[in-house]
Amino acid sequence: MEHIISHAHLTIDKIREILDNHATLRLGDDAVAAIQKCRQYLDEKMKTCDRPIYGVTTGFGSLCNVSVGAEDLSQLQHNLVMSHACGIGEEVRPEIVRIMLLLKAQNLSYGHSGSQVVTVQRLVDMFNNDILPVVYQQGSLGASGDLAPLAHLCLPIIGMGEVYYKGQRREAADVWAELGWEPIRLQSKEGLALLNGTQFMSAHAVWSIIQCERLSVWADVIGAISLEAYDGRIEPFYPHSHRLRRHNGQLRTAERFLTLLEGSELIQRPKEHVQDPYSFRCIPQVHGAVKDNIARVKEVIEDEINGVTDNPNVFPDEDMVISAGNFHGEPIAIPMDTLAIAMAELGSISERRIFRLISGQRGLPSFLVATPGLNSGFMIPQYTAASIVSQTKGYCWPASCDSIPSSQGQEDHVSMGSNAATKLVRVIENVESVLGIELFNAVQALDFRRPARSSEPIEKVVAEYRKVVPFIKNDTYMHPLIKASKAFIHHDYHC
Repeated sequence: MEHIISHAHLTIDKIREILDNHATLRLGDDAVAAIQKCRQYLDEKMKTCDRPIYGVTTGFGSLCNVSVGAEDLSQLQHNLVMSHACGIGEEVRPEIVRIMLLLKAQNLSYGHSGSQVVTVQRLVDMFNNDILPVVYQQGSLGASGDLAPLAHLCLPIIGMGEVYYKGQRREAADVWAELGWEPIRLQSKEGLALLNGTQFMSAHAVWSIIQCERLSVWADVIGAISLEAYDGRIEPFYPHSHRLRRHNGQLRTAERFLTLLEGSELIQRPKEHVQDPYSFRCIPQVHGAVKDNIARVKEVIEDEINGVTDNPNVFPDEDMVISAGNFHGEPIAIPMDTLAIAMAELGSISERRIFRLISGQRGLPSFLVATPGLNSGFMIPQYTAASIVSQTKGYCWPASCDSIPSSQGQEDHVSMGSNAATKLVRVIENVESVLGIELFNAVQALDFRRPARSSEPIEKVVAEYRKVVPFIKNDTYMHPLIKASKAFIHHDYHC
C-alpha cells in the first residue's frame, strides 16, 4: 500500500490504515510543486528584501533582533537543530515516532514553510525504511513548537543523533553511510520549519485517539459481560429514557448494549432487585460521554494535522512572510486534557464494577472463588485496579492550565501541551489495564451463572478469552493472567 502526501484532507482513520498496513509514503505532485514554489520565493525574497525576516535572517526567540549574514544562514539553521536537541526522560514509543515523521512531512508539504523538497523527502525516506529517530518525552513547552523533541526527530536529517534501524539503536551518521545517504545542508528558514510545529503533541494525540476508540468499544463489551455476571437489569438500556436527553454517545451506548445482549437467557430472567448500582445503571451516560468526547477531540486533532504550524509562515502569492503563532499548542492541549479526564472516567467506573463483582452479592461467592477463606481469590486484582485508578486521577490535573515563561520572556505564555500529550498516553495505558482486570473478573463471575447462557456475541468473546485465561478454582499466580487479559483487549474487538 502506498499513501501519497498531498493537500487532500488527512484523517486519523487514514493514518491508522497507513500504520496497520505498513504503507509507504510518496510526495504527491501538488506537494512537490508547493514546496518548490515556496523555497524559490524565499530565495528570491532574501535577495531583494532590505529588512530582517525572523528566523530567516535573524536569530530565534529573544534573539529575533540579531541579524545574521547571508554567508552564515545555513550554519544558523544547522546550529538551531543541533542546539535544540535537549530532550530527556523516557523515549517516545516507536509507533508515535512514526506518526511524527508522517505529520511533519505533511505539515511541510503545503508550501508555507520554506523547506527544500530534499529535506521533506528525507523524512519520507526515513518513514519508508523504518528508520525511527530516538526522541525523548521531556523537553517541550508546547508553544514555540515542540522544539526539543522535533530537534531529536530531525537531527538525523543533518547526519546527527541516533536512530533505530533494523532493531538496533545506532548513530544516524553510520546508518546514512551504510545506505549511501548524504546529510542534508539546510537552507535559510529550514531548521525553524522543522522545529516549529506541533507534531510531537499531535502525534501523541493521533495515537491516543486510535487507542481510545478501541478501548471504548471494549469497555462496552466488558461492561456487558459484567452486567450479565452481576445479574443486572436491561431496562436502563431501553431507548425511551435516552431519547429524553438526546446525547449521541448515550444513545449509541444503550443501543450497543441491547445489541450485545439480545437473546441472552441471563438478562431476560426475572430479577429480585429493583435497580442496579450506578456503575451498571449509568453505563450509557458515562460510556456515552466518553464516546462524545473522543469524537469532539478527534475533530480538533484532524484540523490540527491538516494545518501549518511552523513559524514564520511564507505566502508566495501574497509576497508575505508573517511571524505569528501557529506553533502554540493551546488548541490541542486543552482537548488532550479533557480526553484524559474522559478516559479516566472509563477506568473509574470499570473499577467500581470490579468491586461489585467480588463483593459476595447476588449469589456470587465472595472474591469469586468457591472456597473463600482458604483462597483470597480475586481480592487483590481489585486492589490493583483501585491503585491504578488513583494514579490516573493524579494524571488528570490539566497541564494546559500551567505556563512558565521562557526565552527571556519573549515566549511568555506556553501551552504545556507536550505534558498533556505524554500523560494522556499514560492514562490510556492505565485504563487498558483496569479494563483488562474487569474482564478477568467478569468472565470468572459469569462462570458461576452456568448453565445459564448469555447472548451469542458475549459467549463468543468468553470462549475466545478462555483460550488464554482459565477459570480460577484455587489461588494461583495471577500476574501472568492479568497480563494476558490486558493483551486480549490490546487488539480490535472482532468477536
